[in-house]
Amino acid sequence: MFKGSIVALVTPFSGGKVDEAKLRELVEYHIQHKTDAISPCGTTGESPTLTHEEHKRVIQIVVEQVKKRVPVIAGTGSNSTDEAVDLTRFAKRVGSDAALMVCPYYNKPTQEGIYRHFEKVAKEVDLPIVLYNIPGRSGVNMAPETIARLSKIESIVAVKEAAGSLDQVSQILSLCDIIVLSGDDSLTLPMMSVGAKGVISVVANIVPKDVVTLTHSVLDGNWEKAKDLHYKLLPLCKVLFIETNPIPVKTAMELLGMIKGELRLPMCPMAEGTLPQLKKALIDYGLLPASHLKARR
Repeated sequence: MFKGSIVALVTPFSGGKVDEAKLRELVEYHIQHKTDAISPCGTTGESPTLTHEEHKRVIQIVVEQVKKRVPVIAGTGSNSTDEAVDLTRFAKRVGSDAALMVCPYYNKPTQEGIYRHFEKVAKEVDLPIVLYNIPGRSGVNMAPETIARLSKIESIVAVKEAAGSLDQVSQILSLCDIIVLSGDDSLTLPMMSVGAKGVISVVANIVPKDVVTLTHSVLDGNWEKAKDLHYKLLPLCKVLFIETNPIPVKTAMELLGMIKGELRLPMCPMAEGTLPQLKKALIDYGLLPASHLKARR
């Protein structure tokens, strides 16, 4: 369940509401392209601006549409431990296979507070938990020692590591045998080279087949093929973070005719100054014709 290409699924909106039909289409798109697992309601899914009701509904729709064909790793994190328990309990009730839980944000808890947060959720809900360490968003780094300590809890099985540090990944794996998943698309191959098992991916929203092939090439020991795909994907991975995620990926998906690129404030449309860079990367990758570079949107 916790290896290969796991898509950090966007949440499509239309007219200010979750586009449920399009969400189901996206699930089918990933099933068709052999994505290993689907993770709704994470950072890329704009979970901070979903109401609790919407958050739960998105998880439920994804689980219903997947029909157990691939695992669903539902985003259930919060900076409130009680809210995280509630979301995780709901995810289990509707049939999610695991929960992705971000390190509590804004509060800036101590390492002991981080430990107790995840410990409580694990005690309250019997569901596999993937820790999510993203200090650039949460304001606090989950130390390798804390991750190792948490790994002793039976249901805490993996960590999505998005600190952008190979040293951190190496330290985690030197301290415990928890499964590490890359949280940075451009570092998927480097992280897997030191022991990570895959990626929870933003770029897989638009090129799922290539991310599957890269990760499985590593798992199969075909490093040359993986390296070729790493360098092919790298410019696309970089441009998808030229502005705050998920602004570029939703814009790219709109350009590719996959969804409306609608965002919720405080996320706003991509700046005219950076849009050509995104278009050029999509053109260079062979996803768009060159004529799109001259269009305003």
